[in-house]
Amino acid sequence: MIPVEVVYALPLRQCLLQLQVPEGSTALEVVQQSGILPQFSEIDLATASMGVFSRLLDGHTLPLPAEYKVRPHDRIEIYRPLLVDPKQARLQRARKKRHTDRGGPSHGSERHPRQ
Repeated sequence: MIPVEVVYALPLRQCLLQLQVPEGSTALEVVQQSGILPQFSEIDLATASMGVFSRLLDGHTLPLPAEYKVRPHDRIEIYRPLLVDPKQARLQRARKKRHTDRGGPSHGSERHPRQ
């Protein structure tokens, strides 16, 4: 048996479970055995992304969750889906900043020509 952790976090609630699993267990098996699924009904193992210490189990840099064999003290992380595409969020922030820097409505003052 080897020690591992399973973690899942929401904005206002986090869960970290420590458990002992048989050597050779996969990340997917560990999550299924952990007991975390009944606590968070929104987790869908068919679509949820997972990682180990912030490294995505994507089948490229690391194997997929059903193939990754956990090691002692691994922390299996279950990730929530993104609400906004990071590239789109950066673009929106840049547009807002540009508009604000030009004296847009968010400043609350009239625009004056630069001298």
